[in-house]
Amino acid sequence: MSQGAPHRGVVLVTGADLAPQATALLQDYDIVYAGKTPGEDDLVRLCAEHQPEAIIVRYGRITRRVIDACQSLRVISKHGTGIDTIDAVAAGERGIAVKAAAGANAPAVAEQTWAMIFACAKDVVRLDKRIHEGHWDKATHKSLELKDRTIGLVGIGAIGARVAMAAMAFGMKVIAFDPYASRSLEGIRMVDLDTLLAQSDVLSLHCPLTDENRNMINAAALAKLKDGAIIVNTARGGLIDEEALVAALESGKVRAAGLDSFEKEPLTAPHRFQDMDNVILAPHIGGVTDNAYIAMGTGAANNVLAVLQTEGATS
Repeated sequence: MSQGAPHRGVVLVTGADLAPQATALLQDYDIVYAGKTPGEDDLVRLCAEHQPEAIIVRYGRITRRVIDACQSLRVISKHGTGIDTIDAVAAGERGIAVKAAAGANAPAVAEQTWAMIFACAKDVVRLDKRIHEGHWDKATHKSLELKDRTIGLVGIGAIGARVAMAAMAFGMKVIAFDPYASRSLEGIRMVDLDTLLAQSDVLSLHCPLTDENRNMINAAALAKLKDGAIIVNTARGGLIDEEALVAALESGKVRAAGLDSFEKEPLTAPHRFQDMDNVILAPHIGGVTDNAYIAMGTGAANNVLAVLQTEGATS
């Protein structure tokens, strides 16, 4: 900003880029990028230097320490839906709004969910590797047919509802557990968690991570599953007790798992999952598509403007 220029508010983006459609919405603000993998110290330094009025969260964690470095912060806007990387308590104490781009990546994550379900049910990755190695397993292999089987959804929001619609198209039965659902959807039977675990051939997670549901899929929950069930997680890694899942995969209690999120990210190597051929792994990219990149960016930018422009008009 040149000397003598009028003051422009700063929006800090905890990433290296933002969709052009989003930056166009924020044309009246100076945008500061934190880089691809900002740590807490990086964010504290940038906040102290630039004093942003808004933070758009792509990567890294917005801790109390980061928030305390900001004197002018009015809104923390997630580039996506999960706000578990933001200290909402610390923000609330300061009257700082915390917003998510709800539904922006729902189509992308629902598609990723189905990619993983199919990969698990049809053993796509292992068979591909085998045939590349010169094997022909037609005489010994049997895939899992999904028609008439039951998919259990933990969470029936924008993503879970899309997964459910696809499941119905494939002739599956759909059950769901969601204590926060405001309405029931046609074709979906709402059940308690124990019933869902006991009846699911495919278990798919679509809920936010909270202190109450951390490690909800633990050894006790896995023991209630049908033998040979598939587990897919495109939500948050902390929902699953990873050691308990390893044991269930090794014993055959769980046929296969498709995991797009992990307790610690990036996935700490070496990890037991990396040596298991009945686990499909992805680097938390369910919501990373061309369309979702734009939708999440514009959603996050609009959430910033909704707070800053409203406050500016009433101040």
